[in-house]
Amino acid sequence: MKINNPTPIQWRFSERAQKLQSSAIREILKVTMRPEVISFAGGLPSPATFPVEQMRAAYDKVLSLQGKIALQYGPTDGYGPLREWVANSLSTSDAKILPEQVLMVSGSQQGLDLLGKVLIDEGSKVLVETPSYLGALQAFSLYGPEFVSLPSDDGGLLPEAVETLGQGARMLYALPNFQNPTGRTLSVERRQALVAACDKLGLPLIEDDPYGALSYRGEPLPKMLNMNPDGVIYMGSFSKILTPGIRLGYVVAPRPLVEKLEQAKQATDLHTAQLTQMVVYEAIKDGFLKEHIPTIRKLYSDQCAAMLDALQTYFPSSASWTKPEGGMFIWVTLPKHIDSKVLLAQAIEQHVAFVPGAPFYGNTPESNTLRLSFVTVPPEKIRKGIEILGKLITAML
Repeated sequence: MKINNPTPIQWRFSERAQKLQSSAIREILKVTMRPEVISFAGGLPSPATFPVEQMRAAYDKVLSLQGKIALQYGPTDGYGPLREWVANSLSTSDAKILPEQVLMVSGSQQGLDLLGKVLIDEGSKVLVETPSYLGALQAFSLYGPEFVSLPSDDGGLLPEAVETLGQGARMLYALPNFQNPTGRTLSVERRQALVAACDKLGLPLIEDDPYGALSYRGEPLPKMLNMNPDGVIYMGSFSKILTPGIRLGYVVAPRPLVEKLEQAKQATDLHTAQLTQMVVYEAIKDGFLKEHIPTIRKLYSDQCAAMLDALQTYFPSSASWTKPEGGMFIWVTLPKHIDSKVLLAQAIEQHVAFVPGAPFYGNTPESNTLRLSFVTVPPEKIRKGIEILGKLITAML
């Protein structure tokens, strides 16, 4: 029997739930769904790179030959052959990675959440770059950390600051390759210094690497994981090199941590979809990525060049920006008095969108910054959108 005129429930949300906030990027993406908007906002891979036919063939083969296994529950740590593929792809002559060190996760964002669950207590110090990836800040914030922002320059974070600021910290989170949001890349020397500094303090170093394969030169720098497999936690993803819709990533870590992450995952979703893992393995096991990734690099390199050229043409000399050698993002710094949120409101009126920079800071935000993503916008629209932004910025000087 239905209750007539039920009493409205006074929802009592947990303290953790009360801290939740919508992603600044996701809110902007609601606007960018309009077809007339030129969007530099989302960090979305270009659909032109999605290997639809390869994935269709892989689904057909897996379901035809192993359908009952693929549609069943699977092990929490992931599909064995795929974990072995990941381990082999990360191993070097100096550092052998074992499949037992690999945990498959439902996208890198789940990996970040699991790391927060098992490593962060209320008030724990967590070292982050300046600026840092917004999704990581969101994931970690739920567990009440004290973010400590490491100083950075055009070459990324400064490793020498770790020894001073890292005392008593639980972990350091970094994206060394074509960082989101700045596009910066850590040099080999800084990677070595960072690994050494963390090792000296016994500080776990999280190496988040979703963009490492997207080097325009095709020569990725050495991974920090291989410099110290016992102290570095490596995160990888198939979203940027295959398709984000499959929601598949992985965490590589020493066994004691993997075991705790696995226990936390069991309480979250039991396991990552078996069908998805088997399909991805079928799609990539014979070397498909070696021919596929170069096509992504070429497309993104051309569109990055188009945006850099447009910035040089239309932006005032008082603005500056990064010049990435891979990945998906350019970071722009405007004169101090310009608030990029105000600029965004004006830009949306003229059907252009981007992401203001302030949400990417763990502590003191810099409101005169913004992130531009170029990979889903063709060159002619890149030029048009940057011209509009340039005129708006010039009018605010």
